[in-house]
Amino acid sequence: MSEKSGYSSLQILLHWSVAILVVFNYFYSEGMGKAAHQHLEGTTGPLPLNPQIHVWVGVAVLVLTLLRAVLRKTRGAPDVPGEGLFKMAGLWGHRLLYLLLLVVPLLGMAVWFLGLDAAGDIHALLANALLILAGIHAAMGIFHQYVLKDGLLVRMMKPER
Repeated sequence: MSEKSGYSSLQILLHWSVAILVVFNYFYSEGMGKAAHQHLEGTTGPLPLNPQIHVWVGVAVLVLTLLRAVLRKTRGAPDVPGEGLFKMAGLWGHRLLYLLLLVVPLLGMAVWFLGLDAAGDIHALLANALLILAGIHAAMGIFHQYVLKDGLLVRMMKPER
């Protein structure tokens, strides 16, 4: 990563857009297992949600995450703060977040578009892991901002000039 003190407006917009879409889709997933089975079998029946919304929000998460990764690679990003194990945890936590932000939608797409029913359970399991990791990520941002008082959270709220 290049030595940046903050993120661009576009990086911040993408970060919060992806975060909102991931949380939305997590809570909008009720009945998706049944919807996927109906979709794969070509049958219909009552569902508590419109499965197309969940599917296309997932596709949007994938596209926006790819755009974020390209921007991160081309524009750079601030260094992960800390030293030793704390720095390593932050670095690998971000890497795992990106990996899950790519793999979870890809697995969902494998079920919905390719008919790979077996990927559904892994998709659901990793979606849970993604939400847990995102929660830890948010908690650490708050910890840095209000306990360590190092201004970390502001980097993802106020664009670098």
